[in-house]
This record gives sequence, C-alpha cells and structure tokens, in this order.
Amino acid sequence: MTLQKTRAQNYPEWYQNVIQASEMAELSSSPGCMVIKPWGYGIWERIQRLLDEKIKETGHDNCYFPMFIPLSFFKKEAEHVEGFAKEMAVVTHSRLIQQDGELVPDGKLEEPLIVRPTSETIIADSFSKWVKSYRDLPVMINQWANVVRWEMRPRIFLRTREFLWQEGHTAHASMEEAEKEAKTMLDVYINLAQNCLAIPVIPGKKPPHEKFAGAINTYTFEPMMQDGRALQAGTSHNLGQNFAKSANIQFQNSKGELEYAYTSSWGVSTRLIGGVIMSHADDEGMVVPPVIAPQQVIIIPLYKDKDKIDLVNEYAEKLRKAISLQTAFGEKVRVRLDNRGKESVDKMWEWTRKGAPIVIEVGPKDIEKNSVMFRTRTKIETNEWKAFAPFDEFVQSVGGRLEAIQKELFDKAKKRLDSNIRTDIRTPEEFEAYFANQNVYLGRTDVPTVAFVRGKWSGDEETLEKMKEMKITIRCCPFDQSGTTGKCLLTGKDATLDVIYARAY
Repeated sequence: MTLQKTRAQNYPEWYQNVIQASEMAELSSSPGCMVIKPWGYGIWERIQRLLDEKIKETGHDNCYFPMFIPLSFFKKEAEHVEGFAKEMAVVTHSRLIQQDGELVPDGKLEEPLIVRPTSETIIADSFSKWVKSYRDLPVMINQWANVVRWEMRPRIFLRTREFLWQEGHTAHASMEEAEKEAKTMLDVYINLAQNCLAIPVIPGKKPPHEKFAGAINTYTFEPMMQDGRALQAGTSHNLGQNFAKSANIQFQNSKGELEYAYTSSWGVSTRLIGGVIMSHADDEGMVVPPVIAPQQVIIIPLYKDKDKIDLVNEYAEKLRKAISLQTAFGEKVRVRLDNRGKESVDKMWEWTRKGAPIVIEVGPKDIEKNSVMFRTRTKIETNEWKAFAPFDEFVQSVGGRLEAIQKELFDKAKKRLDSNIRTDIRTPEEFEAYFANQNVYLGRTDVPTVAFVRGKWSGDEETLEKMKEMKITIRCCPFDQSGTTGKCLLTGKDATLDVIYARAY
C-alpha cells in the first residue's frame, strides 16, 4: 500500500501524495486555494485549541477585525506596504452588472480595499482609539482569521492564496515590554512545536534583511524537514514605534507627557500542518502525533462472520467505552468506533494512510481470548506494528502507549535535526561545494544530501546577492551564539555572528 511516490523517489510528489491519500485537503476550483477536509481540519482544530489555551494563559483576549483594509492604511507605513505589495489582493468595485450579455465590474470604490494579508495596520487604527493613557496599557489581543496572499505557485498547506492563522497584536508603554512580549510568544510557539507537534526547532533572531516589514526585531523557530529544507513555521515581531507613529497610537505617560506606544505582533498558520507532514509522514502516508490527532485510537469491527456481528459490535463498544475513560497528555483519550459498511481491510488502510496513532481490529477470536489486536502507526516501517494484549492490560496501557508514540516521533525528528547540521565547513569554497548539491530525502545514502550549515556571517551587502544565486537563505541567528571569531562562509572575512544557512520552503 506504499504511496505512488516515495520520499526517496520524488519528495515534492510524495508530499502531495500524502495529502491526497490521507484525505487531509485538496485544491479548490477557486484557483490557488485549498479545501481543508475533515481529518486535516480536525488537526487544525487541535492545534488551534492547544495554542488558544496558551495565548489566553499569557493574558491575551480574542477578538475580530475586518478583512477589508483601506489602501491608505498601508500607505502610511511605507516599508510595510513594500513588503506585501506583490501579494495583495485588491477590491476596486462594489458590484457586477450585465453589459452586452456579460457580467462586468461596476461601482468603482472611492478608495481600494486590501483583502487582509496581515492586520497590523487595521488593528493599529483601533489601538489609536483605545489607548489614551498609560493606564490603558498594555493592550493584548489575538485574532483567529483567514488571510489572503496572492501566491503564484501554490502548494497545499505551505503556500495557498487563502489560509487560516492566528495573529496576536499588543501595545505597550515601553520598548522593553514589547521586546519581552515578542520573546514570550516565541517561547509559546516553541512549546507548541516541540511538545504538541513533536517537531524540534532552532530558535533565533532573523537577520535585518529577513525581518518582517516594519519590525525592529523578528524572532523565529526553524525546524528541519525530511529533505533537509527549513520551514518558517512562525514568527514573532517587536515592531517598536513604527506602526504606532503611522497610526498615531499615543498615550499620556505617568509624567503627563504624550508618547507613542510600542507594539508587537506574532502568528502561525495552517502551514504548521505542512510542517507536521514533512516531519513525520512516511511512504505509507500520514503519521499524526497523538497530541494533535483528532482521533487517537480507531476501533474497526471485523464482520466476516455474519452471525457474530452483534457480538463483535458489543465487544467493540465495550472497548471504546473503556478506552474513552483513560487519559493521555492530561486529557481523555479520543477514540472512534468505525462501524461503517466498508470492508475492514479498506478501513484499516484508510486510517493507516491518515496516520491515526493506534488502530484496533476486533473480531470473534479477540472476543474468545478477551484480547486486543492493535497496530501502532509508527512501527509500520519496521514491520513491528501489529501486536496483541489482554483487554484490561491494553486499556490500562493505552495512555502510556500514546505518550510513547509522541516521544518516539520527537526523538526521531530531533536525531535528524542534530545529525544534519554541518559545523565543519570553514571556507567559501567548501560552502559552495556543499550547496551545489540538490536537496533530496535525508534517508538516502546513495547521493550527497543538503541540510543546515551553521557558520559565520559578516553581514556584508554582497553576501545577499550571493545567497540568492545559491538559492539559500539565513534562517536565523541562533540564540546560543558561540561568541568566537571565524571566517564568513560567503566572503572569507572575519565575522563573529553565528547563523543557520539552508534552503527553505
């Protein structure tokens, strides 16, 4: 039941095959957009719930702002509009009319409206009305919404013209508070990635040329996919007073003086699901970390003996109820009894491709032995995924088994990350030779692979064009700087800053 393309054969096609086979999403008839199907949306709902809880625990409230933003709002912040200009969708007319048998736009707007690519400008406008005194600060809000960015080469979950995300926005009385906020939310994201998505990351600061348009500092957490590429999974920004000045967010400080507020913004999107796929899926399909699995345990009754259907259903329901009372990760285990009319083998492979952590098959022999036959999704590549346990023993151990699967996925990804960061490249010649190779699945041993390089960067302007030619980027300046002096891997000049170089999605 292996997918049409394996990771080693064609990684980009394998990625699309996983999404199709797992029924997570599909391209829409609306060009460049995606339909997120129930299993994929269920994963997003789990991510949303887990993250929303943490956002609220850190003192933020949810709200909602318009998706249509006056063009003039972007014009006030020149660097910001420049950063998003090529991705903006613009509404210029208010209606359609019949003309010569065809529908044509009519009712030209006095001012064009931008369909939300991000909400800094519209939210800053509201902040300017809400904030008058230092007693009104801080303002800490979050929005769950859709955004539109006019991607020319869409890929499901990674780059589509419309996608889902959360965006947090805050206003503070000082630069120190805005900086602390940006770093606090980065920590929230790192916790989500590592403890919920089972994806290890490298946290750090974006270099000046990679920071968010209009930001003072941009912080990021960079994971490594199975083909060695990086994925910008989310970012957090200290915006300083840039947006406050353009939107006139002023407050009277404790001395009675007028001062501009300091703001931050931060967000992650459905792109995280693409990261989960490329971190954990295998050649049989999706593998979902149990923490974010919509259903952690699937029970499939076997109906080969027609005269024992009622007996099998009764045993399966008994098992479902018993499992549903167990806990994993501090929550009740999510279990589904799949008694649809499909053939059991078809259902078993369907849930295997979807990546359900544990799949149980219940038949007359299991009833006779009072046992459970189960398959653990992470064991399929080692052919050890089919196992048996007494009924009570399995029920009592199911929470621990799910937690072990979560740890196994993280440990596997962590080993891949740690073993594919090159730190031994010293010269521009060695550096160019390394990135002259093409990215392929890191599991291959017959060809050179390309992943991350940690080394020095001088920050010179000439390096930017050279990286563009090599199709690489600086993913971040890691927080754990060595403090040593070495040679820039692009120019050979003396440099002290450690960076992560990589190809990226």
